[in-house]
Amino acid sequence: MPSTAANDITIEYETAGDPGHPVLLLIMGLGGQLIAWDDEFVAALVAKGFYVVRFDNRDVGLSTWFDEAGTPDLAAAFTGEVQAAYLLSDMAGDAAGLLDALGIESAHVLGVSMGGMIAQSLAIGHPTRVRSMISIMSTTGDRSVGQPSPEAIGALLVPPPADRDAAIDMSVKTWQVIGSPGFPFHEDRIRAGAAAAYDRAIHPAGVARQLVAILSSPDRTPALRGLDVPTLVVHGESDALVNPTGGKATADAVPGATLWTIPGMGHDLPIELFEEVADRVAAHCRL
Repeated sequence: MPSTAANDITIEYETAGDPGHPVLLLIMGLGGQLIAWDDEFVAALVAKGFYVVRFDNRDVGLSTWFDEAGTPDLAAAFTGEVQAAYLLSDMAGDAAGLLDALGIESAHVLGVSMGGMIAQSLAIGHPTRVRSMISIMSTTGDRSVGQPSPEAIGALLVPPPADRDAAIDMSVKTWQVIGSPGFPFHEDRIRAGAAAAYDRAIHPAGVARQLVAILSSPDRTPALRGLDVPTLVVHGESDALVNPTGGKATADAVPGATLWTIPGMGHDLPIELFEEVADRVAAHCRL
């Protein structure tokens, strides 16, 4: 996979499809490396006519790590007592910098969870770079909406795994809490994905700093009300990590946004929905 200098850091990225087709920038959520985007989903998007760009956010995968900032106390972070090493707006700057480095003037932007927050921040801070936005299982930063269940908070605050086997088991347990109860639980795929992520670049301290960035970033609602970008908001009706009120608040804030809620979907994208989501994204982007 190639890397490039962008926004004063190194960003690892990967592309798929015809470079002459419209660009779809994928932004992953908390702790997720670019390989967290399922290859089958990427292939479905390419088949719809997109040139897909996915990348490692800062502090995970093979992009620049910020270990000099230290490892934050997550319990304290929930009370606002921890200084953030960076904010979501900085991560949006990384995405804009990657587009610069690749010579891409503007792109359709799809973000999941924290990636949806970054996509929103990109549209707010770099509006000419975003042709359309798809915010999935995300929220606005308003603390009165989109809050996790106690069980989901517990899954976030589990201590880092001691070894590879523990990391894989922890991933299974986490997705049992926050995954989609209305769809099959593919434990074999979860284990394979967790193993690949561990072997490629496990980095719990970076995940903790990303979480602090989420908690420390301001409410985007006022700025979202000023956007002029076609927006599709997708949310699972059974999301335990980001309550569906977060998706509704996002759609309510962005003028003209479309809200699509999916029964039985939690805080993941079930493989059974890959084709339908790809269809909806393509229709939204008018491909």
